[in-house]
Amino acid sequence: MVYFTAAITAAFLIEAFPRKNTKVQRLAREKEDLSDYEQANLFSRLSIQYFQRIVSIGATRPLTGDDLTNTTPKHILTNVNYERLTIYWDQEKERCIAKNKKPSYFWTALRAYKKEIYIAMLIQLAGYGMVYIPPTLFGQLLRFIDDYSEAHREGTEPPALRIGFAISTLMLFFNITSIVALANSFQLLTNIGIQARAATVALIYRKSLRLSPQARQSFTLGEITNYMAVDAEKWIDAAVYLPFVVTVPFELAISIYLLYQLLGWCLFAGLAVFGILVPIQAKAAEFMNGFQEDQLTWMDSRLRLTTELLSNIKIIKLYSWEIPMRKRIDDLRAKELKALKGLATIGSILTIVFSSVTLLMGLFTFWAFAYYGGPNMTPGKLNSEVIFVSIALFGVMNRPLGLVAHTISKAIGTSVAMKRIQGFLLLEEIDSTVIRRYSRQPQSSAPGKETKKPLAVDIENGTFTWEKPVDPVVATDNVIMDGERQPLLASVTSKPIKTTLSNITLHVPEGNLTAIVGRIGQGKSSLLSAIMGEMYKNQEGTVTVYGDIAYVPQQAWIINATVRDNILFGKPFDQIKYDQIIHAAGLRPDFEMLAAGDQTEIGERGINLSGGQKQRVSLARAAYQDADIYLLDDPLSAVDAHVDQHLWQNLIGPDGLLKDKTRLLVTHGIHHLEYVDQIVVLKDGAISEEGDYQMLMKARGAFYQLIKEFSVGKKKKHPSSKHHLRDLLHGKKGGVTDSSDATVSASSSIKDGYSDADGDASEHSSIVEEVKADVGDDSGELIADEVMEEGRVGWNIVAIYAKAASYRNTLICAAFMISAQSCHIGTNFWLRYWVSDSESREKDGYEQRPVSYYLIGYAQLVVVYLILDITVNYTSQVICGIRASQVLYSRLMTRVLRMPMSFFDTTPSSLKRLSSVAKSPLYQHFSETLAGASTIRVMKGLREQFVLENEVREDIIVNRFYAYKLNDRWLQIRLETLGGFTVFIASILAVWNAGELDPSLVGLALSYALNMVNYMNYLVRTVSEVQNLLVSVERVDEYSQKPVEAPVETEVRLPPNWPAEGRIVFRNYSARYREGLDLVIKDISFTVEPKESVGIVGRTGAGKSSLTLALFRIIEAADSYWARASDPPYTEDHPLNDSMALLHDTHGNGGSIEIDGVDISTLGLKDLRQHLAIIPQDPTLFAGTVRDNLDPFEEHSDKDLWEALERAHLNDHISSLAGGLSFEVAQNGENFSIGERSLICLARALLRKTKVLILDEATAAVDVETDDLIQKTIRKEFKDRTILTIAHRIKTVMDSDKILVLEKGRVQEYESPKELLKNKNSLFFQLAEQAGELGEH
Repeated sequence: MVYFTAAITAAFLIEAFPRKNTKVQRLAREKEDLSDYEQANLFSRLSIQYFQRIVSIGATRPLTGDDLTNTTPKHILTNVNYERLTIYWDQEKERCIAKNKKPSYFWTALRAYKKEIYIAMLIQLAGYGMVYIPPTLFGQLLRFIDDYSEAHREGTEPPALRIGFAISTLMLFFNITSIVALANSFQLLTNIGIQARAATVALIYRKSLRLSPQARQSFTLGEITNYMAVDAEKWIDAAVYLPFVVTVPFELAISIYLLYQLLGWCLFAGLAVFGILVPIQAKAAEFMNGFQEDQLTWMDSRLRLTTELLSNIKIIKLYSWEIPMRKRIDDLRAKELKALKGLATIGSILTIVFSSVTLLMGLFTFWAFAYYGGPNMTPGKLNSEVIFVSIALFGVMNRPLGLVAHTISKAIGTSVAMKRIQGFLLLEEIDSTVIRRYSRQPQSSAPGKETKKPLAVDIENGTFTWEKPVDPVVATDNVIMDGERQPLLASVTSKPIKTTLSNITLHVPEGNLTAIVGRIGQGKSSLLSAIMGEMYKNQEGTVTVYGDIAYVPQQAWIINATVRDNILFGKPFDQIKYDQIIHAAGLRPDFEMLAAGDQTEIGERGINLSGGQKQRVSLARAAYQDADIYLLDDPLSAVDAHVDQHLWQNLIGPDGLLKDKTRLLVTHGIHHLEYVDQIVVLKDGAISEEGDYQMLMKARGAFYQLIKEFSVGKKKKHPSSKHHLRDLLHGKKGGVTDSSDATVSASSSIKDGYSDADGDASEHSSIVEEVKADVGDDSGELIADEVMEEGRVGWNIVAIYAKAASYRNTLICAAFMISAQSCHIGTNFWLRYWVSDSESREKDGYEQRPVSYYLIGYAQLVVVYLILDITVNYTSQVICGIRASQVLYSRLMTRVLRMPMSFFDTTPSSLKRLSSVAKSPLYQHFSETLAGASTIRVMKGLREQFVLENEVREDIIVNRFYAYKLNDRWLQIRLETLGGFTVFIASILAVWNAGELDPSLVGLALSYALNMVNYMNYLVRTVSEVQNLLVSVERVDEYSQKPVEAPVETEVRLPPNWPAEGRIVFRNYSARYREGLDLVIKDISFTVEPKESVGIVGRTGAGKSSLTLALFRIIEAADSYWARASDPPYTEDHPLNDSMALLHDTHGNGGSIEIDGVDISTLGLKDLRQHLAIIPQDPTLFAGTVRDNLDPFEEHSDKDLWEALERAHLNDHISSLAGGLSFEVAQNGENFSIGERSLICLARALLRKTKVLILDEATAAVDVETDDLIQKTIRKEFKDRTILTIAHRIKTVMDSDKILVLEKGRVQEYESPKELLKNKNSLFFQLAEQAGELGEH
């Protein structure tokens, strides 16, 4: 039998070797795509031996994501679990609807995985049951040693040693069996957590694509991302901790039984202690629940605001709003830390339950046993077996008792998180029945009659709103459920619903080009949204769409991918089709400028493309979809006049690439309306006029007045002539004046060709050059991969954290920790002293000490340990932890807000290592999805494509996290097995020397050896976890060391009311975006006199917006101190002396800019930027009130704010909103139109009483009538200010005092418009002619 068992065991062990090394096995692996787990045999699975391959690789070099390929079993991947959980969730919702109850997502998920949970629970219960066998055998072993020692002293026959060896062997067997069982049960539970998390993420992602208009306004991007990044993560802990609800009572029952067998009724004296602590613990849990909800609420708000800040950092810097935005974030952070402090304080007190309760229970139990533990309530005898087996059992019991607090905490956290997710998943979904969708209608005609075009879009009596007419239950539930401020939802029930579009009847024939016009805020974009099914519709109206839709939003939606991928968007690549579209969209010249052509990576939110370039990529994407109907939301507003003409002729217009498609074009331009098939005029959300151009002109209504007032009229040489346009685009013009280098070569002009001149392209070109300089090749990557540090986190990082917590607090905490552990060890040595001293006195005939002597000594050590333990936890968590978090966070935020723009243009947001590095793409993709949700929903096939991409990215996280936790289990089995053998060897040696050892010493030694299994595993895992946590400190420190901009303030004292005049002088000024790159502004010199209005024009890449950035010192003068100091690679190679004296260093060849005689390079950035005003190209609003957006510093009265709004033509609109100035602005201002946002930015500028105003394409997104009103406002309200206007509407700058024409970063022309127009060879004349603005001159 012995040989048979040995043979079977040997065969079993041999089978543990990986079963993928033979040729057949390798082929099977490749063919069936089997994971390591699926190829492993039973023994390999139980011992996690199949993971050895990964461990071996990791031992020789750092692991990469590719190493973990095929590690994860297929049943753990995202799609499988999404489908599984969705079935149960849909059933739960149907069941609860029938019973008029609210469905529970938490219990639904548990039911979905009940089979796996039952199996894991059974294995875990068996494992915990076997945990208590070694302590029982330990008692038998101590009795054997005691008997053997006594027999040896008395000279009698001792018991056979084989009994002791057998007991030791059984202890080893049950130790290892319990280790394997528990490790595998924990892995099974972890797998369930991973599966539930993956399914939850997939549900959240898909739900976000189905949210109704009202639901979309209820949650910001940051909040929804939190559900995925924070709340869904709770499943990982929940899967491990929630089973303790069953196993903890089971373990406690076994412990109580065994202790009762040993101590009798005296055990209940100790249990009474725990009984007293339970209600205290329950009350503490209530407080923890409240603190945790508060902490999550404030964290959501802080992350939302931080995301908004970082996404719009350029605007923040231009406005010099870093201080008020930082104050808002700090206020939220303070509230979050207050909640965290409350949590940590209660947690430190609850450590009594985890680490001290068994000592208190032992104290009272031993007290009762010492006085009444004997027969008939006589004093009991405390010997080695009673003391040390009790200690061993109390030690085992310590874990389940301590887990009560943690389980309650995790249960509370999971409950809160799942309720939040549940609330989100129960939000109203978009009604797919609002729109009736059919395929294209065939053309039909009766014999002898004219062929009638079938309809592409048919709207009958439609009334549309962005808010659901009546559904107060949803709003109320959300507010109560989340406990968060939801102003947009709350307002639903407190004010009448505002109708956005009323009584819309519109018939668009197939192939028609329909223009939708009207002033801002009249419902033009909303009409497109109604056609897409993005709005609520009245029951009577109908919307029917025949064919597939492609959508181009007003703000171009760009994802972080290559240019080609942004155009193809999952469609197969067709070279001929692609080339046609690229030409039609005017992108070919841009590709020639890019580092890797169309393979160049576009940064997050398209940061390395100009506004016009992004819009043309968006147009190209829509064209490549080959849809039937194209909804174009003002795509021409972001491009220059000549690009406008190119897009019209080659893509959108009657002769363009889309000429056979149905096109609905929202436009603020009126110069193309003559050539469209149908014009729809919107006013106050209704169609006021409809017809073709000639019909509406004959009607002489509002449209006629608009055309007559704002159209310049036809020219003798129409600018839309193809040959004339081509000549202009290719720079075929005569010589130009005022500059020796005025002639533009054909090759360079071709590059300028069809690109827009909205001022960002120079920045774009420089970013591309910067990327080339960084990567050293033509890869075209802009956003560098997340840098993942290798190896251990160094002691210097530990020192940084200790310094953040303060060295004094750290040393105090360490001293308390050492003292506490010394007391804990002292309690066991005191008990050993009690036993040995009593036995020694009894043997030697001395009088026994009173029991109170031993009990008092033991009690003192326990009480001191209790106090020290609470103090250690409070000091480490509340004092050190909160302080370190506050210091590190504050340092990081301070640094990030002071970093130059180049940092934000080229740096990802992610801050963690492998597992976390995998999460960054997931959250980035999720952010991009939410930003383009409307486009994804409406364009055929995109929803499935993005869902699949989400699954792929989530599976990467699943794969890496699974490997990470599997490594824990692999390590646990081996470490705890090593600990088991340590106990075995110690017990064997104790048996071997039983006659020579003090039984009390053996009991003490083996009691520690029994717990060594846990201590070893805990030590290694703690070190590993600390290393992982310190990665965050390492990354925070890395970002905290990066170079920053110039100081906020300097010692230079400005004259009162500076600038008093507004005189601007550029002297031989040059600038580049980064050291080592080409100059974007080259040796320019010009003067703007006080109160002058200067229009700045030029082709793409001319340097127009760069000039603005230079004025605000977003970029610095070339070769100046701060240009070098804010450049990370330069500072690494050339250490700089950070001295304030260097503020006045020579400008090198960079020149200078002076405002009223003050060199701006000597000023602090706050002093400079707060004395300038700008209306930026991208009108940006922030979450908060209208008042916050107008006056973040709270410097103006409400009267001033209303006056500014009135002058910006927004008074009536803001007055109509609920709360007026207190109306809550949604994230990114999404509850205002683009034009309305532009007007709010104008109101900001009106409030800032400065002498210098810069308009950077400020009216690009408004209609011509509103543009005219804004220009009149500017002329009237800013008549005593110096104004610099960058515009691609030449009409906007025609009444300027002077025109500054830039070409390739140099001043080409600088004269009054009148003088420049006299010279037909001037560049300005040609731009004005091209734009059709010569009729009045």
